[in-house]
Parts: sequence; C-alpha cells; structure tokens
Amino acid sequence: MNFVEELRWRNILHDMMPGTEELLNKEMVSGYIGFDPTADSLGVGNLVQVMTLLRFQQCGHKPIALVGGATGMVGDPSGKSLERNLLSEDLLHHNLTCQKKQLEKFLDFNCGNNSAQIVNNYDWFKNFTFLEFIRDVGKYISVNYMLAKDSVKNRLENGMSFTEFSYQLVQGYDFYYLWKNQGIKLQMGGSDQWGNIVTGTELIRRKASGEAFALTTQLIKKADGTKFGKTEGGNIWLDAKRTSPYAFYQFWLNASDGDVKNYIRTFTLLGKEEVEALEQQHSGAPHQRLLQKTLAKDITTRVHSLSDYEKAVEISEIFFNGSIDDMKRMSNDDLESVFLSLDKNAYTVKHNELENGIPLLDLMATATSIFSSKGEARKMIQAGGVSINKEKIADANAIANSLNLLNNKFILVQKGKKNYYLLKVE
Repeated sequence: MNFVEELRWRNILHDMMPGTEELLNKEMVSGYIGFDPTADSLGVGNLVQVMTLLRFQQCGHKPIALVGGATGMVGDPSGKSLERNLLSEDLLHHNLTCQKKQLEKFLDFNCGNNSAQIVNNYDWFKNFTFLEFIRDVGKYISVNYMLAKDSVKNRLENGMSFTEFSYQLVQGYDFYYLWKNQGIKLQMGGSDQWGNIVTGTELIRRKASGEAFALTTQLIKKADGTKFGKTEGGNIWLDAKRTSPYAFYQFWLNASDGDVKNYIRTFTLLGKEEVEALEQQHSGAPHQRLLQKTLAKDITTRVHSLSDYEKAVEISEIFFNGSIDDMKRMSNDDLESVFLSLDKNAYTVKHNELENGIPLLDLMATATSIFSSKGEARKMIQAGGVSINKEKIADANAIANSLNLLNNKFILVQKGKKNYYLLKVE
C-alpha cells in the first residue's frame, strides 16, 4: 500500500514536507511518533497516532513509538493553556511500562526488517548536562525561530516558563538523535505538533547538513464541537481498569452519524471499498446504526478482546431490552460498568434517604434531575411514561425505598421509550 494515499482516502492527512511522499515510495523508511507518558494508559485520543503507526507498518515501513520519559518531565505547551505538572521519575517509569503493553496490542514487534520498536528519550537525555545541551543544541536554533511557533505565540500573553519554552528544542533533539543514531528520517504526529517536528528537521539541517522529513495528521474533532475522546465522565481510556470494555463499546456505539463516517475511516483497518459499501448501506437505513455497530465491534475487539466485545453487547441487550429478571442476574460489576458509561444519566443517591423512603417525585426531580420539576414528573407518570426497574409506575405518590434496589445498590429509571437513567445508592 501507498502510505500517503492510504491517509488521503481516509481523510487523515494534514500536511507533509516536500519530498516526503517520494521518499516513502522509494524505500523502507523508519518513522516515529511521540507519546505523552503523563498517564498510565493511552486514551482514545492517542489512537489516531497508534493507527497511523500501524498503517505505516502495514505499508512496509518501520514504525517507532517514542515514549517521552524525558519530555514528560518538561511538558509540551502545544494546544495547552496551562503548564502541566511535572512527574517524578518513578511515576514516569510506571506509566511508560503500562503504555508499552498497550502499544504491543497494535504493532508487530517480530516481523523482520520493519518490526516495530519502542524508544524512550530519557535514555539519551539522562546523562546530557544542561551546559552540553545549550552548547550542542541551543546555539543552532534562534530565539526568533522559536518565538514564531504557534505553540509559543499562543501562550506569550499569559506567560510561559522557560521549561515549556525549551520544549521544542528538546523534541527537536529527539529527532536529531534518532536520525543520527538509528537512521530515522521521518517524524509524524498530530497537526498541532508541526512546529515541534520541523524544529527537528531544521536542527538536523543546521547541525549536520542532513535531510529529514515531517508528516502530520488531522486532529479529530466531534461534529458538535466538543473534544474527541472525552465524555462528561472524563477521558475514555484503553485500560479496562480505567474505562470498562462496556463503557468503551458504548462510546463508539453512541457516535453520531455526523462523526461515525470519519471515525470508521480513522480507527479501523477496513478497506476503501468495504467502508464505502457500509456507508451506502447505512445511508439506506440509518436507524439500524450499521456504521456505529461495525466501528464499535472492530475497535473494542482490537483494544480489549472478542469476548469483551460480546460481553458488552450482552450487557447492552439486557439493560435496554431485557426483563427485570435479566437485570437481577447482572453482576454488580456489570451494573457499575453501565453506570459509568451513562455520564449525565447516572446519579448517586444517599443510602439513608432511600432507607427511610423517598417519594418518587422527590427522587426524580429533587435528588436527581431526571425531570426538571415534580409537576413534569407527575404528568409523565400519569401518562404511563415512567418505569422503575422495568415496571410501569401508575401512582405518582409512590414511595421508593431499599426494596426497589437491584443487587442492593442500583435503581433503573426509564423516562419515555429511549431515556434510561441508573441511580446508585452510596
């Protein structure tokens, strides 16, 4: 496959330096992408770059994942409004170990010449003194050059530390080091990394009269303008301990029609003809959500496992379509997964309130905001539009108590046909 063409038809390609495509079509190229080690798990926002490395390898090139053990101690100002907290060496080591395990699920580390590789920039920075750095690196890049970068200009008004200002030099030296010692000719990243990447190519040119290349991909944004990869409950992580496979599956399944055509091209390995055929089928019956279901199965299976995907489908079927007996057979862990996935439709209720009994109207319009008022809740109950634990409520003056609990901890509220809420008692 032609790597650049692969990115183009998927609408992922953002920019590249002149000569990059010609280089990639001429030879096997070693290229790298950097990953931020500030958490012990990658998030779905990182998946764009993980998939870029995977496609890079599938096209016959050698993918390198650089985990920033050194740069994680500095903090990249690109796209940030505030300086990030610096991490201890022990915490960074823990985070890097966890992220490596996740990267190994995607990249092939045992396929010969283009086997994937993971490098840590702490390895070449740990013995690099400050005086050596400003002598051997700093003198080649002018302050004017650094000030012209958008990642710097956007922060100058509110101020930025020298630590952050120097970040582009540190990342630039990464590229120089890998170019010189491992023959890496290409750095890739999101479009917000363009300034940092070309600082590396410029350092290679000025310091060693060498030539290196840059390629960036589109930043993924949701159609409604909200940030991709985040929900009201927080980040969506690849680690099952942070985001359950069920919540992960639901994140993709709930993608809007405005987003899913972009997501299925970006996050799956499905080919052009297959994607276009799915899009055509979807447009003929969008209510069946074929694109969302295909996307959710592909990415959940890849990140977790087929059995995790099947379990997520089973939980979804019980929660939305099953009987109360089915619900009672769900484990607390399964119900907790549903609770965490519901974001604004999940509420916590105090145990002592429920133990003493609480009027349903208070439960749904005061203790929670399922309804905007008691009057609205009363009208909908009288119209037969409210269910508690899959049973219709006929009496607007009914009292909820601990007898209503599923597994001694949860209450399921349904408003109308499609609005589900899960209440957890603590």
